[in-house]
Amino acid sequence: MARGSTRPTSRDVAQAAGVSQAAVSLVLGDKWRGRVSEPTAERVREAARDLGYRPNLAARNLRLGHTRTVLLVVPALTTEFFAGVYTGAARVAAEHGFGVVLYPSPEGIGPARNPFASAQAALDGVIASSMAADALTAIRGDQLPLVMLDSDPAGSLGAATVNLDIADGVRQVAAHLLGLGHRRFLHLAADVPSWTFEVRARELAARLAAVPGTSLRTARAPISIEDARAATEAALGAPGPRPTALVCDDDKLAAGAYKALRGLGLRVPDDISVTGLDDLALATAIDPELTTVRLDAETFGARGMHALLAVLAGRTPDGGDIPVELVVRGSTAPPGAS
Repeated sequence: MARGSTRPTSRDVAQAAGVSQAAVSLVLGDKWRGRVSEPTAERVREAARDLGYRPNLAARNLRLGHTRTVLLVVPALTTEFFAGVYTGAARVAAEHGFGVVLYPSPEGIGPARNPFASAQAALDGVIASSMAADALTAIRGDQLPLVMLDSDPAGSLGAATVNLDIADGVRQVAAHLLGLGHRRFLHLAADVPSWTFEVRARELAARLAAVPGTSLRTARAPISIEDARAATEAALGAPGPRPTALVCDDDKLAAGAYKALRGLGLRVPDDISVTGLDDLALATAIDPELTTVRLDAETFGARGMHALLAVLAGRTPDGGDIPVELVVRGSTAPPGAS
């Protein structure tokens, strides 16, 4: 069979494993004990994995009823944000008799191997963050009812998209800093190929370009404190006037920027104002506390689950982005404040 041309069938699995289709059905339906030997069962499971076979969910559900299980695919759980997304999704799922299986992509972003030990696992649908979209290929999540989080509605893989109003969050940050009198900006951008970060960069550039006398430089870093520290040090060591405001795509990036500024003998916000985005617990653990944009992760997850339930029921999910809120704390002040 040509890989990728058509979906593999139980007949393909039977042929690859050298068994009957009935044996395949028993093994992948977990009814093989006492009827099929352990080595044969493992051979069937291995063939199914190699072929990327998954039982036809539509036919299976007609026979057995829905599994009432949803997969939530997120980047590696490096912050509490996606834990909040899971909490919100699981709460709504439980109210409707569904369970949620959490699958954090091992490398954070990019491809990931199939999380299931065998092809017997069946799902009713998938909710996935665009930051982990590549993992969908490995788990064949794009062949199931799919809701995408933080994804471009115009180019989404999913039947529906759910977004936070990130563009408005950036607008609020820009308005706050411009209102304080800042005109020289450094954008510490997340070095992650994701729609949500493209929105942040585009919106910030547009807002600042609309105000005469502003300048904007960009430094990129993976979302880690140490990478952010290194990128900030390098950017501030470049020739030209020092920026008075540092806009970070993420609170972890802001924490790394704090370390760099302290190492350079610069004070926040006296010498340079800093903003983040997320409002993680980290935002109030650093000193001074961070001005940042609060994202409601639990509402985000809940809306994602509501959208998937609507897709499964053949309804159109509710539209509209989820509002976000700028939280002003001690890390921002007018330029040169003392």
